[in-house]
Amino acid sequence: MALTARPTSIYLSRMRGFGIGTGCFALAAAMALGVVGAPARPAAPPTAIVSLGDSFISGEGGGSYGASAKNGCDRSATAPIRSAPIEVDAKVNLACSGAKAVNIWRAVAGGKTHRGELPQADQLAAVARRFAVELVVLTVGANDLGFGAIVAGCALDWARSSPDDPRYCHGKAQRKIETRLPTAAAGLRKAIREVHLAMAAAGETIASIGGDPGTDGYRLIVMGYASPFPAGAEFRYPESGWSRLTRGGCPVWNVDADWARRWALPTIATMMRSAAAAEGAEYLDLSRALAGHEVCATGVSEVSPHIGGPNSFTPREWFRPLRLTGRVRESLHPNRTGQRAIGHCLAVAHGAAIGSHRCVS
Repeated sequence: MALTARPTSIYLSRMRGFGIGTGCFALAAAMALGVVGAPARPAAPPTAIVSLGDSFISGEGGGSYGASAKNGCDRSATAPIRSAPIEVDAKVNLACSGAKAVNIWRAVAGGKTHRGELPQADQLAAVARRFAVELVVLTVGANDLGFGAIVAGCALDWARSSPDDPRYCHGKAQRKIETRLPTAAAGLRKAIREVHLAMAAAGETIASIGGDPGTDGYRLIVMGYASPFPAGAEFRYPESGWSRLTRGGCPVWNVDADWARRWALPTIATMMRSAAAAEGAEYLDLSRALAGHEVCATGVSEVSPHIGGPNSFTPREWFRPLRLTGRVRESLHPNRTGQRAIGHCLAVAHGAAIGSHRCVS
């Protein structure tokens, strides 16, 4: 039936005869004319997952860095947050190569810029104002421990000595890590708190540990590191000669590789797990996630010379070898295939019950 306009005063007087007040009349008239209907639901904001941290999670080693290569953040197109098969509207990689915990903290809390970019928690707050952030993944701490320089020192000790008189690095390396560990742990704990505060400022609440995936609130996962070296007995190149350097890109002594796998990496993982638990975050253990695909591991072969290597899970290395020339910064970082494997692990954790998990290759 077509509606015809009528004087409001007339319609109002008739409705009052039935005991309906002016407020109800106004609503009835508006509905009849199609001006308003049932209250419209606000459009749901687009969803996102976000990564924060250092080169391990930014995607260093995967290539395809796009514009981020200009400032050295090196955010790969195959970084774990990008390659994880998680259905969202946006996958935002804020991690940056070389970042330390202080580069995560908000500026108001003492956070520092890095490579010309604002502290990552401040960048996260801006993202959270535009998107419904379902997941934040944080990996940081290795640079606070000086782990890259420690590994470089181990390589130099190998190169400067021989099997007859080896110069091992693990003694001095362990002392350095033990000295720096308390500061690194405090920095990571503060970084986790800063993420919580940045999200709270955007009106977001964290999901409860032990809850089911998909419940209200964002999830914060502290993601650990994977070992780039196999156990000493599993190297496919001998300690003698130069093949570990020139062919394999794994110039370390067996006992130092064993120390890295049995003490250094587990110690760092324990620190990160404890920090996550203390600050209400989940922990994802990657210490064995790429096992069997380390640099120089027996039973696998090096990827092709171009950055990225194979596009499928094959019996090849999932790390970039240690190099002294070219893109040195990519050394011992997961390559494209390794990053995709980590992305798959991240997706599995995202679909599991809220809590700490471990990935095993």
